[in-house]
Amino acid sequence: MIPRAIPLLLAVLPCLAETLSVMTFNVRFPSTGDGPDVWENRRHQLVETIREQRPDLIGTQELFHSQGEFIAAQLPEFAWFGIGRRGDRADEHMGVFYRKDRFRVLESGNFWLSETPEVPGSSSWNMSLPRLVTWGLFEFLDTSRRFYFFNTHFPHRGQEDMASRAACARVLAERLAKLPPDVPIVLTGDFNTGPASEPYRLLNAQLTDAWTAAATRLGPEGTFHGFRGVPGPQRIDWILFRGPFRSLLAQTITRAENGRYPSDHFPVWARLELK
Repeated sequence: MIPRAIPLLLAVLPCLAETLSVMTFNVRFPSTGDGPDVWENRRHQLVETIREQRPDLIGTQELFHSQGEFIAAQLPEFAWFGIGRRGDRADEHMGVFYRKDRFRVLESGNFWLSETPEVPGSSSWNMSLPRLVTWGLFEFLDTSRRFYFFNTHFPHRGQEDMASRAACARVLAERLAKLPPDVPIVLTGDFNTGPASEPYRLLNAQLTDAWTAAATRLGPEGTFHGFRGVPGPQRIDWILFRGPFRSLLAQTITRAENGRYPSDHFPVWARLELK
């Protein structure tokens, strides 16, 4: 069994440097076809999963606006922002949740993973759905140190979307490369591909993988399980970073209640130390 107490223990250790607890969580959209795993049957468990891990920041995928509002109402220590994939409140959001007692948001925005990134709802490369990135420039309230946070969800179709995922990674990598080099970056997402892929290679050229760099890793490497609890062969949900961070711990959270799971993905949690 994976010990749930580790995030709590880390939280009470003497803090010699700024730390950042990050979660990436594909929450699964509220599909009426999910049978016993419909949103209404798992939403409280999803909230408890977040509450137990005590993240400072969460990058969510497949989040509908109503889900975001429910999570924020249950966890009032968080605020959130994001927009739907078509530029409105309908459909999937790249919702970013953050602790109001730790950060202020200095800037935020969105861009689309397409040949026209500034056009809301734009889509290219034969993707079946628009894909976007939601980002924020955050400042620690206690130290005024700043960092960028990016959150995304790449195309989901297997071989059919292989080239489009690589194209999405190029758009994202080009955007990241233009940022001030002295400002740290954290990127979360469901990339629908594993570390042996071209998207990973393109992003890993600039960013460090919190999982592979972690001093301690807990839980299975595979992150999609389709509500069955059996991890798939690939780690498709990533936390990446740039800057003076050290990855202390990375964990795949496999929390379940009575054989039911909060989502069809295991969330991934990492504790980073900002030196």
